[in-house]
Amino acid sequence: MAEEEVKEVEAEVVTVYTMEDYISGDKPYAELYAEKDPFKRKQKLIQMADDASKIGFKQFRSMFKSYVDMQKRNRQENADISNVTMLTSPYMELDAGKYTVDDDGISLFNDFDGMKTICHQPIIPFEILRNIDTGEEKVNLAYRSRGIWHEIIVSKEVLYNARNITQLVKCGVDISSETAKEMVSYFQEIEAINRDILPLKKSVGRLGFIKGEGFSPYVDGITFDGDQNYGRMFDAVHSEGDFQTWIDIAAECRRKSVTAKIFLAASFAAALIEPLGGLPFFVHLWGVDSGTGKTVALMLAASVWGNPEIGEYIQTFNSTEVGHEKTAAFLNNLPFLIDELQLSKDSHGRSRFDVYKLAQGVGKTRGTKTGGIEKTPTWRNTILTTGESPIVHGSAGAGAVNRVIDIECSADHAVISDGMRVSGIVKKNYGWAGKMFARRLTEPAILNAAMEIYNDYFKELCEGDTTEKQAMAAAMILTADLMITPLFFNGDEPLTVKEISQFLKSKESVSAGERGYQYICDWVAANSKRFSCGEENTGEVYGTIVDDVAYIIRSKFSDAMQKQGFDERAVLSWLKVKNLIITRGRNNTRGKRINGINVECVALKLPEIEPEFYSQADLDAAINEDIPDLL
Repeated sequence: MAEEEVKEVEAEVVTVYTMEDYISGDKPYAELYAEKDPFKRKQKLIQMADDASKIGFKQFRSMFKSYVDMQKRNRQENADISNVTMLTSPYMELDAGKYTVDDDGISLFNDFDGMKTICHQPIIPFEILRNIDTGEEKVNLAYRSRGIWHEIIVSKEVLYNARNITQLVKCGVDISSETAKEMVSYFQEIEAINRDILPLKKSVGRLGFIKGEGFSPYVDGITFDGDQNYGRMFDAVHSEGDFQTWIDIAAECRRKSVTAKIFLAASFAAALIEPLGGLPFFVHLWGVDSGTGKTVALMLAASVWGNPEIGEYIQTFNSTEVGHEKTAAFLNNLPFLIDELQLSKDSHGRSRFDVYKLAQGVGKTRGTKTGGIEKTPTWRNTILTTGESPIVHGSAGAGAVNRVIDIECSADHAVISDGMRVSGIVKKNYGWAGKMFARRLTEPAILNAAMEIYNDYFKELCEGDTTEKQAMAAAMILTADLMITPLFFNGDEPLTVKEISQFLKSKESVSAGERGYQYICDWVAANSKRFSCGEENTGEVYGTIVDDVAYIIRSKFSDAMQKQGFDERAVLSWLKVKNLIITRGRNNTRGKRINGINVECVALKLPEIEPEFYSQADLDAAINEDIPDLL
C-alpha cells in the first residue's frame, strides 16, 4: 500500500504521492479531476505535475488527459437519458449530446475549463434538404436573434468548415474566428446523433420542370434552397387576388391589340419549349414614343406567373452578363422578363447586351475556387424584353437576328392604351393562369396534343418566306395561344399565322451576308466622291467605279466592315457565292490600277437600277395635271 505523508502547506492539507501511486493507481488523477473550479484546477495541475517530476515521473499531464478521456466514455456509456435541447421555440427537441442547448445559448462542459459558452444565442438544425438536381445536402437552421426566431438554409461546405462558417455572422449569428472550430464540432455532433429524427426533405434551387416531381414552385413538399439573391423572385411566383378579374383584363388587352396577344402567348410559351424540344427565343417590343404600353405589356406577361412589380418578377437590363445568365438558369422554364434595353448601353450608345448568349440556352463553363468545375447552367424559356430601339443591330450575326421577333410600337398603335388602369389591376390579381397551365403540361395527353399542334403550325410557317428558327418561335407562340384561348378566353379568336407572320423576318433579311451587301452598297453611295479619280476628288481615294462595278481598295473595305461590326471574311464568302463580286482565282479580290498604281480591290457588283413603275391612273393624272417630273 502507498505510504502517505501529510504536511501543512499554507493552511491546506496536501497529499504527497509515490511513484507507485502515479503508475499503478488513480488517486492523484481522481483528486485533480474532482476539482471543478477551472482556475483552481489549473493551479493544482501545475503543482501536482511539479511534485511528480521531482520523484522522476514526467508523464503526469498525459496520464491525466487519458484519465479525463476515460471519464467521458464512462459518462456516455452510463447515461440513461439523452441530454435534450431545452428551448422555448416551435422546433422539435433534439439530443444535445455533450452540449447544453437552452434559451441562453450553447455551452459545453470542459473537464479542464469547466462550463464554457461557445454561442450566446440558441441555434439548431431542424431539417436536412437534398437538392433534386445536384444531390447536394444543405441544413436548415433555426436561430434566435433579438428575441425573434429566424431560419436560414446553409450549405454543408459552409457549416462544416471553420473558415467558411463565420459567414453566418452576416445573418446575425453569434460566431467568430475564435469560436468557429467549436461551432463546426457542435453542428457535426448534433446532426450525427439526431440523423434518424431530423426530417430529410427534397429541395430545388430553380423554377420549372422537375423530372418525376412536377413543375416548380407548384410541387408540394419541396423547399427552395437556391441562391438567396433569387429568393425574392422565387417568392414572387405565387397567386394573388381574383382569377376572374385577371382573365377579364387579359381578354380585353388581347382583343384590342395583336401585339398584346402575341406577348401574352409568348409568356405561356416559355413552359412549352422544353417538353416540345424547342430553343429559347426573344420577343422584343421597341419604340421611341412614350406611352405605347410596352412596360405594361411586360407586366401583363409577368402576371401570368406572379407579382408583376418591377424588381419582383420583372428585371431590368441593368445587370452583368453573368447575372443575366444565372437568372435565366434560375427561371429555367418560366419566361425571363427584362425591361428598358437602354440601361445596357455604354457611354457611346452601344448596347452591351448579347442576344446570342442567352438564346443559346447554355451558360459558360466556369471553374470553382477549389479547382473543380461548376455545373454548367442551362435554360429553356422565352425572353421577353422592351426598349427604345431594336435589340439586335444591323451587323449582328444571323444566329442572333434569327432568334428575335422584333415588334415596333408607336403612339398610334399602342400595345396597351390604358396603361395605368391595366397595371393597377394586374398588380393586385396575378399568378393563377400560369399555375393552372403548368400543371396541365404535366399530363402526357395534353403534351401529345400540344406537339401535334406545334408541328402543324411549324410546317405551315416554313412554307412561307421565313427561316426555320423564326418559324419555330412563331409556332411555339401560336401553340400556346391556341391552348390558352379555350382555357381562359373562351369565345375569343386565337392568334393566326397571318397575324404573327407580319412580324417574322424573311430569309433574306436574316442573312448577315445580305445585310452586309446592302450596307456596303450604301457606303459606296455615301462616299461616291471618294471613288472618283478626277480633279473633283481632292481627298482620300477609296477606289473607282467602272460600269456598275465598284472597285474598293481592300484596306478600305476592311475598315468599313469592321467599323459596322460585320465579319469581313463571312461577307466576302457570301458575296462570292452569290456572284456579287468579281474575283481572281481563289482570291476574293482582284487587281485594279487606281491613280496609276495597281492595288488589290474588292470588285463589288452594284445593284441594277430598277425602273420606277407607275399605274395608268398615275400617268393619266400626271398628263391631266401637267406634272412633267412624274413622266
